[in-house]
Amino acid sequence: MKKYPWWKAMMDYGIVLPAILALLPVLMILFFVASLDTGFPGIFMQERIGQYGKVFIIYKFRTYHAVTHTKSPIGNWMRKYKLDELPQLFNILKGEMSLVGPRPDIPGYYDILTGEDRLILRLKPGLTSEAGIKFRNEEKLLSIQKNPLRYNDEVLFPEKVKLNLEYFYQLSFKKDTQILLQTFSVLK
Repeated sequence: MKKYPWWKAMMDYGIVLPAILALLPVLMILFFVASLDTGFPGIFMQERIGQYGKVFIIYKFRTYHAVTHTKSPIGNWMRKYKLDELPQLFNILKGEMSLVGPRPDIPGYYDILTGEDRLILRLKPGLTSEAGIKFRNEEKLLSIQKNPLRYNDEVLFPEKVKLNLEYFYQLSFKKDTQILLQTFSVLK
């Protein structure tokens, strides 16, 4: 992959712009609810590793109380249906993310990959991915581990790297369409 495919930008903007316009009332309601539930503002912002290892700020609806740092019942509901991820549509609009690509991680993971695995950094992080679909219940999976951090570092993250590297080599319009359709099918 020498240059980022033109069709990815067309797909991203062609879907995201109308989606934001159509979902604007829902986004405003969710922002208002998250703000009332977890504290103002109802947006969570965090540094993530983006394309070429550049740091960017990801947006999500806040699901944890600002004061108690506990997950709220409304936050649980938003996470269950992945509604907390909707503000990432603006990350896509800003060109920091794509609809499909490796899910962006915090510093200390993708940015320290070596060898062939670093090819993943040529991709924009995505709102969805095969790894994201496979590990959509990651939080629950980690909660039952004796050592969640070790399990993430030794089992989950290496598997995500493998899946994301496969995606890098199979990058195509057809593949992105399949992943998007698969994402919608598992959200039902």
